[in-house]
Amino acid sequence: MWVTSSTELALTPTCVALGKFDGVHRGHQRVIQPILPDVTASSHAYSTVVTFNPHPQEFFTGLARTWLTPLDEKIFQLRSLGVEQLVLLPFDKELSALTPEQFVEKILIQQLQAKRISVGQDFCFGSNRSGTAKDLQIIAAKFDIPVTIVPLETCASSEKTDNSDASDSNRQTRISTSLIRQVLQNGDIRQANKLLGRPYTLIGHVIRGQQLGRTIGFPTANLQLPKDKFLPSFGVYAVHVFTLSETLNTPEDSYLGVMNIGNRPTVNGTYQSVEIHLFDWSGDLYGKKLAVQLEQFLRPEKKFSSLEALKQQIQQDCIAARAFLAG
Repeated sequence: MWVTSSTELALTPTCVALGKFDGVHRGHQRVIQPILPDVTASSHAYSTVVTFNPHPQEFFTGLARTWLTPLDEKIFQLRSLGVEQLVLLPFDKELSALTPEQFVEKILIQQLQAKRISVGQDFCFGSNRSGTAKDLQIIAAKFDIPVTIVPLETCASSEKTDNSDASDSNRQTRISTSLIRQVLQNGDIRQANKLLGRPYTLIGHVIRGQQLGRTIGFPTANLQLPKDKFLPSFGVYAVHVFTLSETLNTPEDSYLGVMNIGNRPTVNGTYQSVEIHLFDWSGDLYGKKLAVQLEQFLRPEKKFSSLEALKQQIQQDCIAARAFLAG
């Protein structure tokens, strides 16, 4: 997949999916679907996701925040969907000042040579978010460019959370990045995965830790994540782990294991860490790039009275994780 921050370097012509796409969740996937390559088409246009960097919210507030899919992971997820190109429009004063008409004509038509466009029903663009999806459709029609407006993806309230009341089963809730963040904070990883349409994933490099796990028989790989990666509820998870090639960022070997996210209170930890213990594996992972798919939340993080008590609990965690992952 070609990734560029310059429309001058973009592969053209294009079929464009426009949006922010943090999470690349089920709703985003529906927006992307109409622009994916059509093997029956007589001429080719590059399937292109167009988003903004930095995120408009960061630009206007000046405050950094965490994301479900930082850039490296967004690239990973978009490539897996079959997207051929990602264009990261530099979001600055000049871009934010464009009227909807100027944005369409300058960016989409002149620079990206868009032949087809897809957006979500709630898409807004242009100065002060003054343009709607319908406005985009009307403006693009002047250039004979079709625009697909994708309805919002929803889920039943009973799908949103394990604690939903039975009476909520017929109510529909819009799938959104903020909803998924809330569900992850509650530790409902299986529900989050349903909303995402895939497992929530952490991608990072293995770094050297204090190697305390080795002393109790459970060596761990310490994962260094992007600073802007959103972390779910602290605790222990059953996970599926892939090593990634550095050049293509594609999965190589796969393993099962358990992962702890938290401050390691039993050993008086002073910082957040992500540690993974792989089942039936030994070797050196230092420097390797891993993709860790969260499959099940096993328990919250807690402080144990001794390392022996911690060891016994990890043994139980491994048994529970193996049983879940085997199913």
